[in-house]
Amino acid sequence: MSEPISRDVFGDLPDGRPVERITLRGEAGFATSIITWGAAVQALWAPHRDGRCDDVVLGHDTLEPYLTRRDFFGATVGRYANRIAGATFTLDGVRHELDANDGRNTLHGGADGFDRMLWTVESIGCDPMPSLTLSHTSPDGAGGFPGALAARVHFRLTGPQELTIAFEATADRPTILSLTHHGYFNLGGAVGGGDILDHELTPFANRYLPVDAGLIPLGAPANVAGTPFDFRSPRTIGAAIRADHEQLRRARGYDHCFVLADEVSAAPRLAARVVDPVSGRALDLITDQPGLQFYSGNFLDGGSGGKGGRLHRQSEAFCLEPQAWPNAPNRPDYPSTRLDAGEAYRRSTTFRFHTV
Repeated sequence: MSEPISRDVFGDLPDGRPVERITLRGEAGFATSIITWGAAVQALWAPHRDGRCDDVVLGHDTLEPYLTRRDFFGATVGRYANRIAGATFTLDGVRHELDANDGRNTLHGGADGFDRMLWTVESIGCDPMPSLTLSHTSPDGAGGFPGALAARVHFRLTGPQELTIAFEATADRPTILSLTHHGYFNLGGAVGGGDILDHELTPFANRYLPVDAGLIPLGAPANVAGTPFDFRSPRTIGAAIRADHEQLRRARGYDHCFVLADEVSAAPRLAARVVDPVSGRALDLITDQPGLQFYSGNFLDGGSGGKGGRLHRQSEAFCLEPQAWPNAPNRPDYPSTRLDAGEAYRRSTTFRFHTV
């Protein structure tokens, strides 16, 4: 019988520092491997309805592709998930200039976000389920963000086929913060599955944020009723993805934030469900975050080889990224992303797998 936790070296950075891989194992073959580069989920095995397990997240078999191309496969994203318009925001009357790495805007923390950092293994244990804690200290001014930030991400198996990712952080001066997990899922299998257009999606939200040509939210949330964004009843991802709708044209598919709440929830709640009718795999996403970015893999172009030599192309994976609303630091009408000195930032997301 396999040990519940294993640890090995996944590769070495150009400066010689080792990148470790820690694997946490649950029941019936359920397991996940996390690498310390980007605090990223490198693999996640979940059972098929026939009992076999497949890896259901995109990633790489070796370290080098993670270094040479920035796809955010399975990464921890920060300091600010998604986009900040104009790569700037004002806090307490002070204007902060950020890295502009997405046209005029800042995306996922700028050019050197948390996905480009080597995280430190802080703890590994079974208490009683396998768990891993990684930490990273981001200096004051990194990427233009104010305040030195101490961040931790906890990976825990919290059920037989359940992974919980919890974020904690504190800063030494007022700043902004929005952390998320950027997993690319294909419930049919990362290597053997087809596209995800037949996956059935149900985000438990009746509003979303329309965006401009730069994928910056335009303003107030819009109702999903009568639009291609109406997934309130289970609907395949591909059902309306080719519809002639301005929002789909701007993002080349779905790349929008569904509004879960107007503030961080006191307790995590079911935010979305995805079912692959072929494999029978189902994923329930549970979070306390106020927004859920749904991305349908529109810009996967085969430029970064995946596991098993597969080149992933458009719509071969989806992302569900629980997070703050995009561009909230520039929108006083959006839920605040301010983090004051000494205040504890805590957010969590659970990925619960089962079969139907």
